[in-house]
Amino acid sequence: MALPSLREELDIFEGPKLANGQPSWVLQDPVRQQFFRIDWLTFEILSRWHLDDGQAIMAAIERDTPLEVESDDLERTLKFLSEQQLLRVDSAEAIQKMAERKQAAQSSWWQWLIHHYLFFRFPLVRPDPWLERTMGLAEVFFSKKFRWLTLAALLLGLSQVIQQWDIFHAFLLDTFTLQGLASYGVALFVVKVLHELGHAYAVKRHGGRVPTMGVAFLVMWPMAYTDTNEAWKIPDRAKRLQISSAGIATEAMLAAWALLAWALLPDGALRSAMFFVASISLSLTIALNASPFMRFDGYFIVCDLLEIPNLHQRSFALARWRLREWLFQLNEPVPEVLAPWKQASLILFAWATWLYRLVLFIGIALMVYHLFTKLLGVVLFIIEIYWFIWFPVRSELREWRTRRDKIVQSPRSRLSAGLAGLLLLLFAIPLPTHVAVSALFKPSEIWPVHTPGPAVVDVLHAQHGQAVNKGQMLVHLRAPDVVLQMNISQSRWQRLNWQAATAGMPDGQQGTPLALSQTQLQSAQAEFDRAQQMQQRYQPRAPFDGRFVLSDPDMRPGQWLDKNEKVGVIIGQEPWRIETWVDEEQARRLEIGASARFISPGLPQTLKAKITGIDKDSTRVLPDGQLSALHGGHILVREQQGKWIPEQAVYRVSLELEQPFTHELMAVQRGLLSIDANAHSVAGQYLRHALAVLIRELKP
Repeated sequence: MALPSLREELDIFEGPKLANGQPSWVLQDPVRQQFFRIDWLTFEILSRWHLDDGQAIMAAIERDTPLEVESDDLERTLKFLSEQQLLRVDSAEAIQKMAERKQAAQSSWWQWLIHHYLFFRFPLVRPDPWLERTMGLAEVFFSKKFRWLTLAALLLGLSQVIQQWDIFHAFLLDTFTLQGLASYGVALFVVKVLHELGHAYAVKRHGGRVPTMGVAFLVMWPMAYTDTNEAWKIPDRAKRLQISSAGIATEAMLAAWALLAWALLPDGALRSAMFFVASISLSLTIALNASPFMRFDGYFIVCDLLEIPNLHQRSFALARWRLREWLFQLNEPVPEVLAPWKQASLILFAWATWLYRLVLFIGIALMVYHLFTKLLGVVLFIIEIYWFIWFPVRSELREWRTRRDKIVQSPRSRLSAGLAGLLLLLFAIPLPTHVAVSALFKPSEIWPVHTPGPAVVDVLHAQHGQAVNKGQMLVHLRAPDVVLQMNISQSRWQRLNWQAATAGMPDGQQGTPLALSQTQLQSAQAEFDRAQQMQQRYQPRAPFDGRFVLSDPDMRPGQWLDKNEKVGVIIGQEPWRIETWVDEEQARRLEIGASARFISPGLPQTLKAKITGIDKDSTRVLPDGQLSALHGGHILVREQQGKWIPEQAVYRVSLELEQPFTHELMAVQRGLLSIDANAHSVAGQYLRHALAVLIRELKP
């Protein structure tokens, strides 16, 4: 049987040595600008394809080379050529197959729309001619001398940034404005253009061709791209590494010189521009381009370093095979024979990539959801989840379906199904649980003492830890401004009081008319009363019996205190109680009378308590920040004008001790509270949360 002819425009180049030491070649399809790395045996088969007979090809290979070839090898090569459309189409049957393949590849209008919404690209320029003309200028930036100069600039720039760190940090904070975001956008455009030029010049430097440069859109986010496929034609790994790392190297060089320029330039627009270029280059290189988990520069660098092309596909195939063996023990052959350590490394890499992409794609889906209107946001969110997360999962489930008979017969499958069923049961069945939160052990009555304004301590009537009675003066504070106002108002009242007393004397002896004196006296009396009331605020008294605890046990007379500075607290004699706040889901699982245990480093023992109250209304503002996440608690809050506002609805829970607490405490104790909660299922919790979000978002 005659073999179909190869397309005449195909070309073959020598490739790098493979990991097992055998040579490789690169097969180029110049029409589609695609490259295929082939092994030694495939190269020998294609080199003798002109013999037009399978038996003759196999005989020639075994005669001329040490290789052994079988008919399966020939059939596998023929299948590869057919699937990749590398054969000539010169018969009616071949034309019919191509038409069927094209028809099968065509998608519906909605699939086309989804695919082009998720990713599409526009070639903008054909840069090869002007890259050739300007290559001499670009060679300067590839020279060893320029690299050493850049390293020196980086070290000098970093040293200057360290010395001027406060200014650099202030620059960063000042960029969080609309003008700053616009400047970041301009800097991003400049950096990415230079990034792609770095790749393009690296390809040209090593003899390749750059057919197109343009912009690609990933989920409507623009990204510059350069067609560097001809790097496949280069057998030298060091040269390919230079091409794949040229973009990152360009951004690193930009960052080095921009940091130095920022440190040396005077304040102005140019210095700000250097700051934007440096920060964009550093952040994008670290956060995006260097990651091997997406098909960016870091991925191709790792591929060239390890000499493992198509790293994602090969590691994914190994990870899926290992997953099937763990779950079903099908004893299928490994997709690729590698050393045990390399196989394990690729499997771990695949799992890390899947986890990274799961987090990334969910983040992208949420971002898209919030950027658009509710209805469109929901639709786009579903598209993102379907295409990036469910689509790969579905493809693996289809592989399981093709192996259904083997899976059913495998004993490991029954064990895996039993474990999965048990986990599902634990996920769905309500189980007894505990609510663990931070809490405060505090007195039932507590009254803080603050200074109304700047003042000096005159007399401490109650010492630190001293028992006080209701109405007892605690401290005498002297505020010079208040004392002055008090003296002025008192002098004025005394003077007007004398004038009023003399208003009824004979003419020539009275000070002022009687009516005017009485009016001024009343005004002075009111002013004097207000001054006395203000003075009394600087002489606080205990509102109830208790113990006075100073904020500073070493406080002494003569010490100055600022406005609203805490002097101390009065701790009442009533029993102490435990107080905390829980979210809506936790509050639903709690009930009055539930037992709890409280542990704190400042207490000699674990305290047992029972819930005595659960607020029905959520707390809008916390009384203080002791239980906030900012201070080591569990409540997410934002501080706004000195108020602690919870990020989500929280409900106050009050508890009383089962046994009296007899130890003397001088301060509120914070600790961990574990409360016995009603049984609930994890599945029910997630379902309720999902329904609540759905109902909230569907509201107009």
